[in-house]
Amino acid sequence: MIPIDEDPSLTAGVRRSFLPGNFSNCAGICLATVTGNGAVRRKHFERKDDMARRIANFDDWKDLFYKWQADIGFDPSLVKNYKFDAIYDGGTGPDIEFGDFKGRKKFEKVLDVPTQDMRDALLHLIFYQGDTEFGSSEQQRKLIDTAPTDYDRQCLLRVMREEQRHGWQMCHVLISNFGDSGKLEAQKLLERRAYNNTRLLGAFNKNVDDFIDFLTYTCFIDRDGKYQLTMLHHSSFAPLSRSMGAMLKEEAFHLFTGQSGLSRIVKAGKVPIEILQKYLNKWLSTGYDLLGKDRSGSAARFYRWGFKGRFDEVTAKEPPKDLELLNEEARQLYYKEDCEIIESFNKLIPAGKPKLRAPDIKFNREIGDYAGKRYSVTGEALSESEYAEHLKKVLPGSEDRRILEPIFKAGNWTTADAKAA
Repeated sequence: MIPIDEDPSLTAGVRRSFLPGNFSNCAGICLATVTGNGAVRRKHFERKDDMARRIANFDDWKDLFYKWQADIGFDPSLVKNYKFDAIYDGGTGPDIEFGDFKGRKKFEKVLDVPTQDMRDALLHLIFYQGDTEFGSSEQQRKLIDTAPTDYDRQCLLRVMREEQRHGWQMCHVLISNFGDSGKLEAQKLLERRAYNNTRLLGAFNKNVDDFIDFLTYTCFIDRDGKYQLTMLHHSSFAPLSRSMGAMLKEEAFHLFTGQSGLSRIVKAGKVPIEILQKYLNKWLSTGYDLLGKDRSGSAARFYRWGFKGRFDEVTAKEPPKDLELLNEEARQLYYKEDCEIIESFNKLIPAGKPKLRAPDIKFNREIGDYAGKRYSVTGEALSESEYAEHLKKVLPGSEDRRILEPIFKAGNWTTADAKAA
């Protein structure tokens, strides 16, 4: 998840944010705009749109959620015994753990948050997280009938229903705590669509075309999700902190699905390693981007305000030296973990065969210092024409799908279940 001032489409011009003048009983909305020099302007409007009137409470939102499921083609009967619910636990304790308010009691209500700027940022932090959850289900919606085994199909369905529950959880936080502003944002989370390229972060608009895509996605993009949820687990906003425990437990299964699934593909030996490498190139470079800009003012603010900690906040022995480099520190931890996972795959590849590798951290970046710059998967600088040709060779394409089609049809391209990995 990228803080709002790190989405290139939102850093200048107009940034829309519906903010309540009074979080408990606002009769209108505020339209926040950010000008090119970063100044924030707010203007109050009366509520005239049907959107604000349609959601009076969380039960109203549930009706929209079930309509969203139908619209994206997700059959709820496939998970008929699963109960969608908001789950809160004890969080990480009653006191703020880091930042300027360390040692104080966590903020139980939005109005406990000291300033309007902090409340605005907290609102965005939550609905951006929710947007990723719904986006991932939309990306995976066409894969149910393509699973190589019934075991894989059940894993996919579990991942999808739990990602939907995570979105449900974030909307419960929004509606329960942010008044009309939260209701508006919760509704908009069900109006954007990954397949219409309208999800807030580009990673959640990308195509997930086949089951190798899905397994690579859950192994590495959901791993980024683990980092984000862990950082939010220590949030100074108590309802957000208490939301993360159950989400992290569910996310652990998603990571297992991806990692064990890729291990099973490697062990089966039917999918060419050179093609599997292209899927790693696609999704790891996306995962690098999801950790935000290398130097980030918003990451520093989130930390000072206690909203979002470090991934290793519990085990870190020293306070951060430069708060604006927190994203980059997290990215380096993520990259190291990715490399360790890939090495576990390589141990399953027979001697003398090509090995897998993590793409260079500069490759195919859209966020941060390397955004839009042309580097190969091994980190060499390329010309514009060289880079265009390079991308054709190192990312999945039509020729790879042609090669994979008979492999998928023949079956047995993955071992039967996770125990075989």
